[in-house]
Amino acid sequence: MNECLLCGQVFIPRFSFVRTFSIEINDERLCLQCLKKFERLGKDRCPFCDKNMEKVEICSDCRFWQKIYGNNLMKNHSIYRYNRQFHDLMVSYKRYGDYCLHRVLEELSSEHLKNLNFDYYVPIPTSPDHQQKRQFDTITAIYEKIVPLSFFLKKREHTGAQGEKNKQERLATPQGFIVDANQLSEKDISETSILLLDDIYTTGRTLYHARDKLLEIFPNAKIESFAICR
Repeated sequence: MNECLLCGQVFIPRFSFVRTFSIEINDERLCLQCLKKFERLGKDRCPFCDKNMEKVEICSDCRFWQKIYGNNLMKNHSIYRYNRQFHDLMVSYKRYGDYCLHRVLEELSSEHLKNLNFDYYVPIPTSPDHQQKRQFDTITAIYEKIVPLSFFLKKREHTGAQGEKNKQERLATPQGFIVDANQLSEKDISETSILLLDDIYTTGRTLYHARDKLLEIFPNAKIESFAICR
C-alpha cells in the first residue's frame, strides 16, 4: 500500500508484469484518481514542439523560431498538457520548494523518457539564486534517477525566473547559459546526440538558448529536448 503525495489517499500500486519483478514496484506516488487529472496531449500536435493543434501544422511559437532558425527547428518531446492540475503541482514544487513532489514529476515522465535514446541527457540548470533559495535543483531532482545526467550547462546569476515573465518578456530573455568546461572531455566534442531536459515547454526560449550554447561546443550534435508538459 502506498500513500498518494497529492491527495494523501492510501492506494494499491497499479499492477504491471514488469514491475512485479522490479525493485520499483513500490515507487508509485500517485493514486489513479490524481493521475487521471493530468491531461495527456492528443494525437494532433505541432511536429516540432508537440503543442496540441486542431490541425497538424506548425504552431505560432515554432513559426516564430522558424524566422530565426529557418528549417533548423528543434524537436521537443512532451507528454502532458499544462492544465490546472499541473499548474498547482508546479507552484507547490517550485514556488514553495516542496522537494518531495519531484517524485510525482519523476513518475509522470519516467516511462516515456526511458524510451528516448541519446548519448547525453543535459538538465536545464536552476539559476544559482533560486537554487540557494530552494536548496535543491528542481530539474536535476526530477531526472537524476531516470537517466544518467551530464552537467554541461550552468546558468548565470540573476537571470530571473521565466515563470514570472509574460510571453513577450520570455521571448526577449537574453542568453543566460554558459558551458562548464570542467564537465567536458575530448571524446565529448564530437558528433553526438543530446537531449535537453526541462519541466515545462512554454515558448521554447530557454531550450533554444541552451541548444545555441551547446552547439558552440558540439557543432555537429543532434540536439532535441524533453519537457514533461507543453
